[in-house]
Amino acid sequence: MSARRATHAGSWYTDSATDLARQLENWLGQADLSHGPARAIIAPHAGYQYSGAVGAYAYRQVSPVVVKRVFILGPSHHVRLSGCALSSLTKYRTPLYDLTVDQQVYNELYQTGHFETMSVSADEDEHSIEMHLPYVAKVMEDFRDHFTIIPVLVGSLTPEREVLYGRLLAPYLADPQSLFVISSDFCHWGQRFRYTYYDRSVGEIWQSIQKLDKQGMNLIETLNPSAFTEYLKKYGNTICGRHPIGVLLNAVATLKTTNGHRMMLKFLQYAQSSRCYTSSDSSVSYAAASLIFE
Repeated sequence: MSARRATHAGSWYTDSATDLARQLENWLGQADLSHGPARAIIAPHAGYQYSGAVGAYAYRQVSPVVVKRVFILGPSHHVRLSGCALSSLTKYRTPLYDLTVDQQVYNELYQTGHFETMSVSADEDEHSIEMHLPYVAKVMEDFRDHFTIIPVLVGSLTPEREVLYGRLLAPYLADPQSLFVISSDFCHWGQRFRYTYYDRSVGEIWQSIQKLDKQGMNLIETLNPSAFTEYLKKYGNTICGRHPIGVLLNAVATLKTTNGHRMMLKFLQYAQSSRCYTSSDSSVSYAAASLIFE
């Protein structure tokens, strides 16, 4: 039995179980249940002081009584990957309690021949999956022994590979007992991110960033993968979870075509880490969304 350590606890979020539970409860209490029960959510993965309150709007839409499996798709920040990778570990630790990795689903995914295994160091270095674990643990706490997690590290996928992984994961998305967590921040703006797109006609820099992000969010809401891909090509917006989002959009497209499922995705909250006014400023944007089946 090998467990992934909560390597970002004590820095990106508190390592005190009591404080963490109280913090998450407060944020969840401030968010409305307005677009649930969620079958998939998009939520940020920054330090909780920056993005924790935004993430609550996504997690508030989850109905824990239904969920048995939680797929967490996070972008790879440190390891070069052209596909997707799974964990070699059986448990993921959080300050609240340990989460169990679903070995049955992992075996099914490995059998497709399209998933590799991440090293323990890559697993523990990556924050894009870990930052969702406390929220998952909190919303699922009354059913803590009755659900599993499926962490998936998503590499720099071509549009064709986004289609492939979308098709592979679509049957799981079709299952009402599955919840998909798509880990993504939105625009990373500033010289330190090498991205300084600015449409001066909109007003201040932060307003230009907001307009750019909202354009992307509106396209994601249309559930059209190719439209989102074209937007990214046109503007180069630094949405770090663009590939996990692309996989979700392609899974949705697969279900629409094969099963005639009707789905609706809605963004519920948006924020920026700070407001940019000059070229020396920088910010990261955060957004929360929920996908429901109609």
